[in-house]
Amino acid sequence: MNTTKNKKMLNTKDMATGSGKIRPVLDPGNHKVKINNITFDQTPYDTEAYNIVLHVEGEPLEGEFEGFLVDQTDATGPRYKGQVGRVRFSPWPYKDALLPSGREISRDTEVLKSMIYLAEVLECREELDGIESENIEDFMNACNSLFTGESSSVFVNACIAGREWENKEGYINSDLFLPRISKNGVSLEKLDVETSRLVEFKKEDHITPIKKKKDVGSFEPKSENDGSDFEL
Repeated sequence: MNTTKNKKMLNTKDMATGSGKIRPVLDPGNHKVKINNITFDQTPYDTEAYNIVLHVEGEPLEGEFEGFLVDQTDATGPRYKGQVGRVRFSPWPYKDALLPSGREISRDTEVLKSMIYLAEVLECREELDGIESENIEDFMNACNSLFTGESSSVFVNACIAGREWENKEGYINSDLFLPRISKNGVSLEKLDVETSRLVEFKKEDHITPIKKKKDVGSFEPKSENDGSDFEL
């Protein structure tokens, strides 16, 4: 009798270095995730540029998996049931800009368009349209309340890309972000769509390798995550 089809395949994809345990942090790839929190973060290198950051959690894992503490100050408190990650909504920050073509980019308009996309994925567009705020910061606070209320238990399909960076201990981590929507597909999608347009993760397309020091020829702004451990 051939039992090969039923045999569990071995792989090291989610294992931490030097350990047999599954990493508590999401890596780039195609995942099912839910949104626990949304923040609107000013970049450290430009006070006019902001990132929309989705604090996501993957599907619950069994066995020896131990997730991060929900409250880092409470060592006896509950832990996340799945791997977690901070995922920027866009590869680039949101900022007012004038393109070489002469087209003007409005930070606030682009933020609103991004929240429309997220609301349609989570099927709460009507509730989003009911939000009125005097500034974009208040609007994003309201979006956080909307999307992390009842919607926070809704899992969606995601394609998560990453840019590699090196921490103080010399380990390579990934600064996570959603690829731009394009003719190739979408980065977020409902689980039950009839015809999927979700982008299939490909390392060659969705991972930006870390640059060796000898290869760096120009100044690049530091990532918010450079030199820091994972924090929620």
